[in-house]
Amino acid sequence: MNKVLIVIPAYNEEANIENVVRELEDKYPQFDYIVVNDGSRDRTAVICREQGFNLLDLPVNLGLAGCFQAGMKYAYHKGYEYAIQFDGDGQHRPEFIEPMMKKMEEGYEIVIGSRFVNAKKDWSMRMVGSRFIEMAIRLTTGVTVNDPTSGMRMFNREMIKEFALNLNYGPEPDTVSYLLKQGAKIAEVPVHIAERAGGESYLKPMVAARYMARMLLSILLIQNFRNSSAMRRDRQKKAM
Repeated sequence: MNKVLIVIPAYNEEANIENVVRELEDKYPQFDYIVVNDGSRDRTAVICREQGFNLLDLPVNLGLAGCFQAGMKYAYHKGYEYAIQFDGDGQHRPEFIEPMMKKMEEGYEIVIGSRFVNAKKDWSMRMVGSRFIEMAIRLTTGVTVNDPTSGMRMFNREMIKEFALNLNYGPEPDTVSYLLKQGAKIAEVPVHIAERAGGESYLKPMVAARYMARMLLSILLIQNFRNSSAMRRDRQKKAM
């Protein structure tokens, strides 16, 4: 078994999923993958079954958090050392998985594929929400995460366990903020994100605005009331 599992959450990605998986199989066979079909209403699951892709087919739509957790449970029970969140729309590029893994092996627990780590700050209307989330994380944790809204994130074995076995661990910026407070070591690696190959993003302008507002509220307020995770308690015990 390979040490890295690529977790591909997919909801209504019939226009993209075959090309995404074929590229992984043909050019990056050193990595394992699992497509997690999140109750798609289109032919996403049918295509995966017809093509013989590795598929975890959820009977209902759980949303990104539940879908990704299903993939992390799979990674945990199969014993993978690393798992990476990888979109099924063709935007995430597999050539950056190896650099992210090498960064992880320096001792980090989460590595984010960042569009902005070595780039000039982008204050366009499209990215202003991400900039505010970056500032909120820095304010509450003291750590700068240049691209907190990046969906391309790699997790080590301990983080896989956290996501697999605990509730309320969505793959979102507020969870990154929470884990930073628990002592997680996070790094960023520069990546390029491609344009969506086909289909439509669910993040329409109003949906994106509500998402950003929810993340800011969660980071600045709600995360302060979450209990310490087992990860932090274990680390405190080891430090004694």
